[in-house]
Amino acid sequence: MSSITAAITAVGGYVPDFILTNQLLETMVDTNDEWITTRTGIKERRILKGEGLGTSFMAIKAAENLIEKSGLNPEDIDCVLVATTTPDLPVAATAVYVASQIGAVNAFAYDIQAACSGFLYGMSTASSYVQSGRYKKVLLIGADKMSSIIDYTDRATCIIFGDGAGAVLFEPNHEGLGFQDEFLRSDGIGREFLKIDAGGSILPASAETVANKQHFVFQDGKTVYKYAVSGMADVSEKIMQRNNLTKDDVAFLVAHQANKRIIDATASRMGIEDDKVLVNIHRYGNTTSGTLPLLLSDFESKFKKGDNLIFAAFGGGFTWGSIYLKWAY
Repeated sequence: MSSITAAITAVGGYVPDFILTNQLLETMVDTNDEWITTRTGIKERRILKGEGLGTSFMAIKAAENLIEKSGLNPEDIDCVLVATTTPDLPVAATAVYVASQIGAVNAFAYDIQAACSGFLYGMSTASSYVQSGRYKKVLLIGADKMSSIIDYTDRATCIIFGDGAGAVLFEPNHEGLGFQDEFLRSDGIGREFLKIDAGGSILPASAETVANKQHFVFQDGKTVYKYAVSGMADVSEKIMQRNNLTKDDVAFLVAHQANKRIIDATASRMGIEDDKVLVNIHRYGNTTSGTLPLLLSDFESKFKKGDNLIFAAFGGGFTWGSIYLKWAY
């Protein structure tokens, strides 16, 4: 380990105004509030409305929120990373456009795609850049417009996902705060259970793929749930063991917001009490790459310098992992 650690020094967040409640979903598909709440913990989700507005719109808003709160000069940013599964366009990286729009004229930028683990993997990348000593300020954004890839006649998926974005700034720290350890995993077996069939190089878009609704998310819910529960709980427990952390040492669990029962199972394996588990799934649903930074944005006032945070996520592919970080302010 170098004497430099990479610490989060600022956070920002953004969610769209439109609220899609469970009651509203009852008018769209065969479901009800009780069924959704008991199985997922979700009460409402935000949806980005407006012609021509994509993931970059929310990413820019979250970055601007961070810049405004922290007084950061965008010209000082060295790198902009956008974790997203719903880029504005194929080929042209969303991060590049975001960097230009926020005035990060001296930064290089690119996207990270690891489904719901995208932001977690991005934390590993951003902190490595800073700890290497090559870069001083790395802006990491998690943003997804999931409503753009959801079939609102499919009750298995439309109840789960929402739109949103969050941003964090990683900077060098010399007090040993910030990024401490990571345990990241992936397994290609997941490719069949959570995916979009068409629009890639195997099955390019055609009139037929559109007619067959093959550009929407398909999820084998039971299988994904089973893998997510064991995967997230395993890595979170392992990272605690590896760093000799007891449940009393952990200030907060910052877990991907996919399903309240998965979050509870992870906390239970770690022995963490409910008041240490950050939850906003009831308000936003699963915003994919946006969940972890939105938690930081929503609960920023709770954190104290030196707090031990355990991050955990699970996503399509499959991708999953856990990160141990000490809060720096």
